Amino acid sequence: MKRKASISRETKETRISLSLLLDGEGKQDIECEDQFLTHMLDTLGRYSGMDLTLKASGDDPHHLIEDAGIVLGKALREAMGDSPVQRMASSTVAMDDALVSVTVDLVDRPYVDIDCDDPLYHHFLRSLATAAGMTLHVVEVRGFDPHHSVEAAFKGLGRCLEEALRPRDEELSTKGGVRGG
Repeated sequence: MKRKASISRETKETRISLSLLLDGEGKQDIECEDQFLTHMLDTLGRYSGMDLTLKASGDDPHHLIEDAGIVLGKALREAMGDSPVQRMASSTVAMDDALVSVTVDLVDRPYVDIDCDDPLYHHFLRSLATAAGMTLHVVEVRGFDPHHSVEAAFKGLGRCLEEALRPRDEELSTKGGVRGG
């Protein structure tokens, strides 16, 4: 069974369609007006091994980036389905001056604590985690170039998702059935 999802979102401000294959080859086909968002989504897909197809347009970067996070989070949750996964993962990534640690728990209990000096990408990560129902912590250990810090966070998140989404035979929870929603 392929773990995949296709989600669309159209508002007065944005038009986004996204297809996601969790067990892909890390291939991306992204058409987006914002080149840095394109770069970050490509990075996330490559480091997670997910195949991602996205078409996105919007009236301003804030709306576009926020809605892309929402759509990706919903697609991630849908593609996970109810099959047990590893659930938790951590990754620390160095990129030039930046050192960023990312930890996720795909438990359907959204909680977000993010160090990110770029408010647009702080918002993207919060929107993604909330829509996906994940616990997400991003800790910037150091860094002075916001581009490097954001990119290290996306690489770390990609590595975490690759590990946390690995299928398991049994649920990893003392609560019993923790399932996606």
